[in-house]
Amino acid sequence: MSGFLAEAGWFWPVVSLAAYFLGMWLAGRFHWAIFNPLLIAIGITIGAVVLSGSSYEQYQASAQSLSSLLTPATVCLAIPLYEKLACLKKNLKAVLAGILAGVLTSLVSILALSALFGLDHQQYVTLLPKSVTTAIGIGISQELGGLVSVTAAVIAVTGVLGNVTGAGLCRLLRIRDPVAQGVALGTSAHVIGTARAMEMDELAGAVSSLSIAVAGVLTVLCATVFSTFL
Repeated sequence: MSGFLAEAGWFWPVVSLAAYFLGMWLAGRFHWAIFNPLLIAIGITIGAVVLSGSSYEQYQASAQSLSSLLTPATVCLAIPLYEKLACLKKNLKAVLAGILAGVLTSLVSILALSALFGLDHQQYVTLLPKSVTTAIGIGISQELGGLVSVTAAVIAVTGVLGNVTGAGLCRLLRIRDPVAQGVALGTSAHVIGTARAMEMDELAGAVSSLSIAVAGVLTVLCATVFSTFL
């Protein structure tokens, strides 16, 4: 069966999209955070790949058409950023301070937890870029000698967790300012978190888009320094 699916280039994109649309329907029907479309799509797709006996390489080759849409989708994040440019300029200092605080918090927490659980240097640097986009995170992991495949998985898990819990945490902590919401989600949960920020508020989505880029640059600079600490 896995051989047939490997030849059917349309199969896995259809499964992935169907799983995502099912997640969207469930989210709209029940309005529960656990029914997150992305989380449901990941779970169903992984289950289908395992049950079919296919390998990740076969899935990736088939779903390449979906992966190729990632770059233009990321570029489209600049649209709300441009539309809210005046507001961003007004709050620029606060936004940059928030991003810097978020990046340092992420790196310090990874350092502390790695020391606490006795991780070695390779495992430690693998986790350092957990809160940036996959393209940047993989580059950092490669440069520092981390396990690239694990880094990619950790980045995905971080984004999904931010997407699922971000809105609830903002309500719990009474963070109502869309600028603060955008900084928090974009800095901690990269593109996947930004998708949730855009659902919450247009300004939050714009700020989150900016946070992705700035947090990525700061993480590249700071991770090199932090990699020497363990």
